[in-house]
Amino acid sequence: MIRPTSEVNGVAVAPTRLDTALPAGIDAREYARLLRRVHEATLSGSPPPARLRPVIEESWRRMLRHRIDPDHCRPSMALRREEIQRHRNDSPLSDLMPLLRQSLVPVAEDAGHVMVVADDRGRVLWRDGPREISRVADGAGLVVGAAWDEYSAGTNAIGTALMVGRPVQVYSAEHYVRGLHSLTCACAPIRDPRDGRVAGVIDVTGPASTAHPSTLALVDAVARLAESRLRCMHHAHLERLRSVAAPLLAGLTEKALVVDDEGWTAAVANMEPVRRVPLPKRAERDRVWLPKLGECRMEPLPGGWLIRPTDAETAPAMRARLDLTAPSAASITVGGPSGEWTQRLTARHAELLFLLARHPEGRSAAQLAADLFGDEERVVTVRAEMSRLRRHLGGIVESRPYRFSENVDVTVLAPVDLMALMPASEAPGIRRARADHGLAST
Repeated sequence: MIRPTSEVNGVAVAPTRLDTALPAGIDAREYARLLRRVHEATLSGSPPPARLRPVIEESWRRMLRHRIDPDHCRPSMALRREEIQRHRNDSPLSDLMPLLRQSLVPVAEDAGHVMVVADDRGRVLWRDGPREISRVADGAGLVVGAAWDEYSAGTNAIGTALMVGRPVQVYSAEHYVRGLHSLTCACAPIRDPRDGRVAGVIDVTGPASTAHPSTLALVDAVARLAESRLRCMHHAHLERLRSVAAPLLAGLTEKALVVDDEGWTAAVANMEPVRRVPLPKRAERDRVWLPKLGECRMEPLPGGWLIRPTDAETAPAMRARLDLTAPSAASITVGGPSGEWTQRLTARHAELLFLLARHPEGRSAAQLAADLFGDEERVVTVRAEMSRLRRHLGGIVESRPYRFSENVDVTVLAPVDLMALMPASEAPGIRRARADHGLAST
């Protein structure tokens, strides 16, 4: 019996249990033969001899709905040669490459694997490994610049990990595309600790004969180490910004705060500290309206901004766009007369905002508990999450009942394929929405 996958915690970044491909104690070759029979039966419409792991079964359903050809699908070159270096420079993972190579390449080489680092869209930016295995990767299309999202390469660790937002191992005929059945791969997302959004993924790929259950644990541990390094780098940047701003803030008698380019607060003067401020993508006037602060003046600093609230806190009419089209990169963009700002969302906050958008009349804590957990008694958890969400979004979301503010016009951008709507979510309210073909997708 193929072992089922674990449930994903919508709040925590890491899953509670890694979803390895090989059941403990099983003969890998015999298991590969079983998977091939499952693959052939599924594609021919016959009853399969065993059930796939849920994460693989759901991915295959997506492949069938999108009519991915298991015999001829091959990753396309998504980046031209001249574009690759620019995307590397823009990647948050660029500064982490020495750490990733030091931590993973020697082990991957000993195991006969290549190490691959891809961006948040599954485009391969770096690949390291021994020459003989690199030739295998070349033959599979696992080359720098290639797209390995699910719809470009079928079910695979890179694309499926990005789709479900958690570490995934794919072995042999679990790959939807027959040309990849000779491979095994394990991949883990690396999230930017500033906003929880996936910055990219790290993957090891090799011949199926080299598969081992511990590979996924190793890749996940390196991903967590990378996230820790990103967190340290962010703290160091805030400390530098704090040093630059200290003389400036010392001479002010008005309210002011200094934030980095992502809105994280480095220092404040004459006011209560605010952890983070959603910044406008562009300001259309000298003054901007910001959640939590009201009307403000913004002045650029090296690596950040000096923000001075004017105490004019009346919120103007605004537009909110909840973007759920990318499974691992949910966000909300709010715009108004002063410009617009974007807030990246955790999986749980994306679920909550989507549910509120579907119920403009508002939802009580008990109703949201039923929507999220199927249990109206879990109101304490809901209230804690809504408190955090409202701190992030200022006056955009109101309480009693929980709802979007009346002065906010809300639009939801959903995937064209509704089954790809927050695919890692098991919330009853989200599962109902996936089945509701009346949902408008923009």
